[in-house]
Parts: sequence; C-alpha cells; structure tokens
Amino acid sequence: MVKITLLGQIFNKLNRNYFKTIVDKYEGDKHSKGINSWTHLVSMLFLHLARLTSLREVSNGLLSISGNLVHLGIMKKCPKKSSLSYINKHRNSIIFKEFYYKLYEESSVISDFKKIKFRIKKRVLLLDSTLITLCTTLFPWARYSKTKGAIKLHTLLDYEGCLPQYVHISDGKMADVTAAKLIDIPKNSVVVADRGYEGYKLLFDWDQRGISFVVRIKESTGKIGCKERELSKDKNQEILIDEDIILENEETRKKYDKKLRRVVVYVADTDVIIELITNNFTWTAETISNLYKSRWQIESFFKDLKTHLKIKTFIGTSDNAVEIQIWTAMITMLILKYLKSISKHSWCLSNLIAFLRLNLFVKIGLQYWLDTPFKPPGEEIEEFQYQLF
Repeated sequence: MVKITLLGQIFNKLNRNYFKTIVDKYEGDKHSKGINSWTHLVSMLFLHLARLTSLREVSNGLLSISGNLVHLGIMKKCPKKSSLSYINKHRNSIIFKEFYYKLYEESSVISDFKKIKFRIKKRVLLLDSTLITLCTTLFPWARYSKTKGAIKLHTLLDYEGCLPQYVHISDGKMADVTAAKLIDIPKNSVVVADRGYEGYKLLFDWDQRGISFVVRIKESTGKIGCKERELSKDKNQEILIDEDIILENEETRKKYDKKLRRVVVYVADTDVIIELITNNFTWTAETISNLYKSRWQIESFFKDLKTHLKIKTFIGTSDNAVEIQIWTAMITMLILKYLKSISKHSWCLSNLIAFLRLNLFVKIGLQYWLDTPFKPPGEEIEEFQYQLF
C-alpha cells in the first residue's frame, strides 16, 4: 500500500540536487530564518496546485498534514505566515527562475498534441506578451498609467511542448519590440509573432542570424509588390495573395533593405483578412498560414496560466515576491504538463488540475492514479494481493 500522498510523490520527481546547486550559487539559505529554500519552493508550489488565496492558507494547509511533511522534503518546522511573507520579500527570485530553466532543459520529452503538424525541421517558437493588471496602491513600483499598475510577461513559447523557453518580466509600459531585443532566440529557428513585433530593425537582425519569421503586419504598412506567386487552385482557398515585396517607406527600407514575402489570408471563422510577412521564400503559402494559426497556442497558454494557477492576484506586494509567484507558477505548469505527458489516460489539462487539486493528500500511486483516475484505490490493492497469492 502506498504511504506517500500524491503531493509528496510529485515533489519527489523534482531533482533536489539541481535545486541545491542553484541555492548554493546564490546563497539562498544564508539568511533563511529557519525556512530553507526547498521549504519555500514547496510552499509556493502548494499555493498553485491547491489554488490557495493567502499565506495563511498555505501555512495552515501544510500544518494540517504535519505528519507527512517529511515526504515533501520539509525536515524542520512548518512555515508560518510571517516567515513566508519575509522570505518572499527577501529571497532572490532568480533561484526559482533558474530552477525553472533547468527543469525545462530536462523536460525535452514533453510534447503536446497538435492539430497542425509541420514538416519543418526547424524549431517553431511563438512570441507574445500578456498584461497582468495590479493595484497602484499596493504595487506602486508597477505603475502603468495614472489610475492602474501592470506588469508584462514577454514569453517565447516552444510550440512542441507548449512551455516557455524564455520569459522576461517587465513593467506594463515596455513595448513588445523592445522586449524582443532582449530575447536570445536560437539560430535556425522559426519565430511566429503578432503585429506588436513589426519592427523592421528587429526583423533584419533575426534574418542576419539565420532566424525565419512569420509576423502579422498592419494594413497601413507601405509595400511595393515586385513578383506575384501562383496560388494553389486545388487546396486552400483562404490564401488571397502570395507575392514578393519591398518596403515602400524610405526610412523603413533603411532598416530592412531586403526583399520580403507577403501572404494575405482570409479567416472565414472571424471574417477577417490578415497580412503576413516572412523572410522564407520556399515554404508554401498554406504552411505560412498554418504557422500563424499555431500562434493561438501561446494565447491558450496564457489563458491556462491565468485561469488555473495563482497568477492574477498576488500574496506579496514587493517586486521580488511577485516574481517568485510567477516563476513558481511556471514550474507548476511544467510539472502539470509532465504529468499529462506520462499518463496513459487522455487528460484535458483543466480536468487534470481540478482532479489533482481534489486528491493532493490521497495516498495512492501517482502513475496508477494518472493512468486510471476513476478506478477506486481499493481495486489497486486487491490486484496486488492476487499477484502475491
């Protein structure tokens, strides 16, 4: 019979040696006030998995399972509300940031089912940002306008696993193009982005580094057609125009003085016409259209993050506390995607989160629960006994 809760088994899957190396690197436990970095991480992940609303709930929730704290890696006392508040403010958030990136590097096996499969050998990356509004009275450092505050998550999402390869947290005023310049995009990859990234100096830099891009542009952007491509008659009729262009405006052309490819697509569902530009001249127009359609995955990721995890309201008011909560939310999402990928049951992410939340303290084998979530745990014990006798 399993003697460890589902929550304990999930935390046992995290490599504590990786985490300890990062903690030692930044001296995260130097002024820990009795609550070490691992206990801090467990508390914040518990906040997201159980969708708690306050530090008091985190403290009381862990206290209620005090007999099983050792299974979570908490060897000393249960963290109190005041201690969690203090370390959220003072422990460097870069510890949790680097731990997420380390886990991301080790999670290459994670992949999500996609309706669109590309024959492109290059890695497809989706670039976008999302705004999280804050109260200026509680978060004066995040001033966005005269009446409200905000922060932005500039995210580079890996299309294969629907997990962020890079996240930059900024104030709400930072433009998407400005933030994109801070992102080190790998060579020989494909970047798909919306109109906020129509910066031709940025696009030229990507082109020079061997990065292919598909970016939506504004209808007002001046362009001169220099070669019209033949449209496919047998396949997709949503492609209206496929042509090679040069930029019309002289100042803009100084930033990007090469030829571009323009594909105009009609979206029947929303009755909208969108214009796309790319620096790739070998793909079919349908591939370019489908690449832009895949951008919806990053919108779905932002929706899942805000809907299922504690990311829209914060339990600390300092910038460090906010960043810790965001990075632990990213770690939680990675854990959930991993559990979904190793399960034989065809989980919907929202159902997995909801069912897991109801069974965090149930003592049942994690893999058995993932594979057969609707089978009573008693049946698992009986099957095991039959095998013994």
